[in-house]
Amino acid sequence: MKRRLFRAMLLALLLAGFALPSSARRDPLTKGEADQIRETAAEPNDRLKLFVTFAKSRMLAIDHLQADPRFAADRGTAIHNLVEDFQLIMEELDSNIDQYANRHQDMRKSLKNVVEATGDFQLRLRALKEFQPTTEELRKEKQEYALILDDAIESNNDVADNARKTLDEQNEEFKKNKDKKKTDKDK
Repeated sequence: MKRRLFRAMLLALLLAGFALPSSARRDPLTKGEADQIRETAAEPNDRLKLFVTFAKSRMLAIDHLQADPRFAADRGTAIHNLVEDFQLIMEELDSNIDQYANRHQDMRKSLKNVVEATGDFQLRLRALKEFQPTTEELRKEKQEYALILDDAIESNNDVADNARKTLDEQNEEFKKNKDKKKTDKDK
C-alpha cells in the first residue's frame, strides 16, 4: 500500500513538472507540501525535516525517471524541473536555517539530519553530473538539465556549510547556557 501511494505521489510530481512551461516560475512545492510547511512555522526542527523530506522526494523522482523507460520522451525536461525544484527547496531550507538561527531557536536535532542528507544529496548530484551519455538522445537529455544541476550542487553545498556552521554555533551556545545554569545552581 505504501509503495502504491509513493508511486502515485511520484507520478503526480512528474506530471506537474510536465504541465508547466519551463520558462514559468513554478513553486517547487505541491499545495499539500506548502500547507505542511505553513503548519510548522513555529517548529524549526519539524520544518527543516519537511524540507529535507521534500528534497529527498525530488531526488527519488529523478532516480525513478532515469530507471523507467516510459518517461524517455520528456525525461530531460522532467529532470530539469525536478532538479530546479530541488535547488529551490534547498535555497528555502538555507533561508530557514538562517531565520531560526537569528532567533536562537534550537535546531540541533534537525541540523544533524540536514548535514547527513546534504552529504547523500551531494553524492547523488555528483553521480548525475558525472553520468556519461552513451547515445545522442541521452546527450541531448543531459544538456537540458546540465546548467540547473550546477546551481543545485552549489545550493546543496551552501546548505551543508550553513548547517554545519550553525550546528557548531548552537552546540557551543547551548553548552555555555547549560554550564552557566549549572554554575548558578551551585551558588
